[in-house]
Parts: sequence; C-alpha cells; structure tokens
Amino acid sequence: MSRWLRALVIVLLAASCGGGGSGTAPRNLDDACAILGERPGYYRAFRNAERRWGVPVPVQMATIYQESKFISDARTPLRYTLGVIPVGRQSSAFGYSQALDGTWDEYVEQSGGWRARRDDIRDATDFMGWYMAATTRELGIPLSDARRQYLAYHEGRGGYRSGSYNAKSWLLRVADEVGRRAVTYDIQLRNCRHAR
Repeated sequence: MSRWLRALVIVLLAASCGGGGSGTAPRNLDDACAILGERPGYYRAFRNAERRWGVPVPVQMATIYQESKFISDARTPLRYTLGVIPVGRQSSAFGYSQALDGTWDEYVEQSGGWRARRDDIRDATDFMGWYMAATTRELGIPLSDARRQYLAYHEGRGGYRSGSYNAKSWLLRVADEVGRRAVTYDIQLRNCRHAR
C-alpha cells in the first residue's frame, strides 16, 4: 500500500472515532428514535449519564437540542466592533452542552476527567448530569423537570435562585419549548426500538 493511501486510511479511521458527531447534527432532530438510529453512541452516552446522575434521557436530549442542536463543536456567535471587525465570541460556551470554560473546568476538577472534551457526547452528557444533579441538591428542582432544570442550566444556579429569568420573556418561552420537547422525546422513546 502506498504511503499516501496508508495516510488517508489512518486519517479516515481517526475521523470515525470520537463522540460520534463529527460536528454535524443528525438529520431529523424532531424524532428521538431517528436521532438514536442515526447515532447509536448517543443512546449509550445518555443512558450512562442517566445511571450515574439520574437525569432522564429525554431531559438530556431536549437540553442538548436547545443548546447545540446536537452539533458537537457548536459555539456562540462572534461579536463585532464597528459592525465588521470580529472581536471574539459572545461567551466561552462550546460543544454539545454549551458548557462555559469555568463551569467545565470545575466539572473536570471534581470528576477527575482531565481528558474530558466538550465535543464528545459521552463527556457532554456526563457534564450535564453532574450539573443537573447539583442543581437538584442545591435548589430542589426534580431531575425530571426539564423546564426548570433548563432555566437553572441557562442562568446558572445563582441566577435561578435570584429569579433573573423572570425578566427574560424570550428565555421563559425557550424553557417552555425545552419542557415540551422533553415530553415529546419521552413519548417517542417509549416506542423506539433503539431505546431498549
């Protein structure tokens, strides 16, 4: 085998490894069964986080849908000065879970996952489980309450505690959508052969 062909095979094999997303979203984000059928590794990641932290799979899926639309390397939009000169991103949020740098660093330190990556579905779901379980301990929000968990996830636990979301009608609408999507995903997953 030629060097060029050998190098191409190695690159393709390396690209096929990892979190199963390669930056692109599954084709049908409105169908939980279609998502899991297209990306079987997702279900294993969701189930592992559910077993470890207690966060139901539909809550995880609805939150990831809202945060990144299942795009592994999602980032916040760029900010511009004078309307044309890029000056950085709106925040450090990155990956499936859109975890901020500081919160991710805290997770890595507490979980011992120094090799964890925000663009790996296994690590992103574990992070979400870790964060939501702490939210339940600190604020008493049930893990099955996708709407309120999302508000605390978006605003941070301190922001949720102070009610900062009440001044953001757009965020309340988004949280309602997350809650509805979690219910829809739950119904779909009950009849899904990929979720057994």
